[in-house]
Amino acid sequence: MAAPGSRAGEVQLDRSVPALILKVGHYPLSHGGLGAIRSLGRAGVPVYGVSEDRRAPTAVSRYLTGRFVWPNAGQDQAALLEGMAGIAERIGRPAVLLPTDDDAAVLVAEHADALAGRFLFAAQPPALPRTVGGKLGLYRTCTELGVPCPEAVVPASAAELAAFCDRAAFPVVAKAADSAVVWRAGVHSTQIVHTPEELRALWTTVERACGGGRLLLQEHIPDGEDWIVHGYCDERSDCLVGFTGVKLRSYPPYAGPTTLGRCQANAALLDQAAALFRRLGYRGIMDMDWRLDRRDGRYKLLDFNPRLGAQFRLFVNEHGVDVARALHLDLTGRAVPRGGAPDGRAFMVETHDTLAAIGYRRRGALTLPGWLRSLRGVRELAWFARDDLLPVASFGARFLRRGADKALRRPARPPTGTGPPVFLPGRTRPRAGATRSPAAS
Repeated sequence: MAAPGSRAGEVQLDRSVPALILKVGHYPLSHGGLGAIRSLGRAGVPVYGVSEDRRAPTAVSRYLTGRFVWPNAGQDQAALLEGMAGIAERIGRPAVLLPTDDDAAVLVAEHADALAGRFLFAAQPPALPRTVGGKLGLYRTCTELGVPCPEAVVPASAAELAAFCDRAAFPVVAKAADSAVVWRAGVHSTQIVHTPEELRALWTTVERACGGGRLLLQEHIPDGEDWIVHGYCDERSDCLVGFTGVKLRSYPPYAGPTTLGRCQANAALLDQAAALFRRLGYRGIMDMDWRLDRRDGRYKLLDFNPRLGAQFRLFVNEHGVDVARALHLDLTGRAVPRGGAPDGRAFMVETHDTLAAIGYRRRGALTLPGWLRSLRGVRELAWFARDDLLPVASFGARFLRRGADKALRRPARPPTGTGPPVFLPGRTRPRAGATRSPAAS
């Protein structure tokens, strides 16, 4: 029998095996986890999720079987592993583990032995997610393997910064080395810096808050074309499903996460990415940003996220398979039907794309007719879904509160987490065919 909400022709997932959508850190307005909850939940899989509080957007989805309220930002590895053990005991049977942020992916890779048996996950070489997920680590990996990428440096002192400013061609791209820089210094994770004076001010802000050597400066590729690659690799690093698309807008403009993307097949780029997966021995879900450098005609790797991408629902093939479903299928021993996403399918992060469009218009890069044309092909939104309305209401309330905080100049403080996960029932009852254990009762 087909799962509720499934469509004819969609591959069926194993509904007896639950999934845990794992996040480590504080980012209640990230939509990637919500997309995974909806995708697996609509396929009939019992889905559990970790959230900062019981009213976070992901925590109120109708597709959750159970919620673990666990504000775990800043917890050490021992506390995180203890919390994961408690979650596993509560679920009562091994669940497919799906990390939605870099810290979660690093935790799973580096502590696979402690998690094995309690969860099902794509086991990586232990150091790989931390290496490719870090800005400097990825640059060093690319240079060692001969993978095209922008030139980059990490100034450790004011003198090194001054030497860089003397020889660099502006603008340059500045990237925070880790999430702590974003919270402590209050800067964007990625931004374009146009003058030496602007760069010195940014470096001083970060240095005072976090110390030197925490800002990666990357060559800016002018007039390039931004591409996205998402996929899933099995234990042989074979890319079972791989998708390519174009990033049309981002927020902040030209430097932030995707707010509007469109599927577009690019076999050459996908082959280039698949060759890298094999060389790295990569397994699991990935989300990559590439930029076509028109000066030499090469695709250059900008970011490699070793986990679920926030915009992964842009890519769904004719069998209803996205990367989250591919992971669940593979880890439960089911075949993963190959196939590409249809060209033209678009995905939009509704509120942030409105802000992005305003920014692009101010720069003379977008007109009202152009904006309307760009919305053709949008098949899915990040927050709004007719069959799951509470998350968008929660998002709206928090988005307005965040805007008020900025308007009133209330400083953002790095959150810290204490205590173990607290279980709360979800809005979805376990379906027929999904066994329950006493621990989950």
